[in-house]
Amino acid sequence: MDRRARHSNFLPLSFLLLIFSGCLPSQPAFVRSSALPSEPSRNARLLQASKNSSLGIDSHVSPVVESRADTEIRVVSTQEKAASTGLKQELSVEELVQDVLARNPSLAQMVAAWQAASARYPQVRSLDDPMFTGVVAPASFGSNAVEAGYRVEVSQKIPFPGKLRLRGQGALAEAGAAGNDVEDMRVQLIEAAKIAFYDYYLVDRSMAVNEKGLQLLKQFRENAEAKFKTGTVSSQDVLQADVEIGKQQERGVMLERIRNVAIARINTLRNLPPNDPLLPAPKKLASVSAVPPVETLRDQALALRPDLKALENRIAAEQTAFALSLREYYPDAEVAAGYDTIMGNGPARDLAPQLSVRLNIPLRLSRRNAALSEAQAKIAQKQAELASRLNQVNFQMQEAYEQVIESERILSLYDKTILPRTKENVDAALKAYATAKIPFLSLIEAQRNLVNLEARYYEVTADYFRRLATLERVIGGSLPPRAGTPPPKEN
Repeated sequence: MDRRARHSNFLPLSFLLLIFSGCLPSQPAFVRSSALPSEPSRNARLLQASKNSSLGIDSHVSPVVESRADTEIRVVSTQEKAASTGLKQELSVEELVQDVLARNPSLAQMVAAWQAASARYPQVRSLDDPMFTGVVAPASFGSNAVEAGYRVEVSQKIPFPGKLRLRGQGALAEAGAAGNDVEDMRVQLIEAAKIAFYDYYLVDRSMAVNEKGLQLLKQFRENAEAKFKTGTVSSQDVLQADVEIGKQQERGVMLERIRNVAIARINTLRNLPPNDPLLPAPKKLASVSAVPPVETLRDQALALRPDLKALENRIAAEQTAFALSLREYYPDAEVAAGYDTIMGNGPARDLAPQLSVRLNIPLRLSRRNAALSEAQAKIAQKQAELASRLNQVNFQMQEAYEQVIESERILSLYDKTILPRTKENVDAALKAYATAKIPFLSLIEAQRNLVNLEARYYEVTADYFRRLATLERVIGGSLPPRAGTPPPKEN
């Protein structure tokens, strides 16, 4: 009797759909390349993959690369890029943010975690592999009394209806949570990059103010020395000028250290050596624009915060696990088809084809009851965590908003009152000292106030933009434009 064995290759349709839609990588090469987190081009490819995903994660500009003759790839520095294109030789916050998003390994790590979570869907949606069973009766082979006896069977386990669907829904919910974790990391990196940029801007402006004050002090010393030579003033004015110059130089040394630390922080975010050179910070920042009302920001925060979305995804996953635990009270099936010649010869051969169904009997109720209680407790835990996070978001949003409004008001005071009056005070002190109406210490005090208040002005400016970056992180994205407010421009 000629019998041919047949077997089927099972490839669930859901797996094909996921590959087509871009939810899963069509090639597993990223798993091997993920061992190199410092490769900028790989990070850019991961971010591009996240753009094409069904989770809707934003894409970002990848680093500029060029090929060498020896087929090596190198990243073109910001300085080279600016020099080749003839752009202004200043570091911009937009370029820094894009550079950090393209290079920072933390984002690539989260993207890889999301891709791993997405790869769970076809696994949990797939049936188990079919089983083949073969049985032979050794004594029947070579016997003159009976024909050779054997038995073959192919079986397939089939879960209770709805289990595969629920497993798939749970996997998709976990993948959605991982995707929102990627977006949350992106928002945090944007905030960190902006804060580091404004720290760099502040120390650069502080060094400029310090140098300006140093030059002014040297001019004061020259005037005091000229008066001393004519006998108008004592040598104390010259010595006091030297003391103030030394103190100003000491501040310059401290600012140099702060600048080097700020550069190291930026380069660390860019995944580059700490002492990698940077373009100079800009001398001017965009002018301050009005912040939308707090109610608008609160609505945006509740709608866009990726960490809130991730928690909602995880609650959905736990609810799916609860529904799946209810299905465990129902039996799964195993269907089988076999051909058995051991049962007899002759006419009995007609009974050789067989079909069978096996069912598990769900008698272990204590285990199933415990699984149901566990699922319920996890849902309650995640819901309480979401409520707590909502309270934190509301507080953080209000706090960040009030800090931005405070910085706006203080900047307005410096622009309209404090700095103009301080400069007028120094001019008046110079004229009064020239006519010997005030002592040299009064002139020094006026100059010291000018330097300190100018440095404080830049500190308040940096504070405003740093707080603005924090507010954007708290609401989960860029600030919505306020009705009737023109876009910010260079001041």
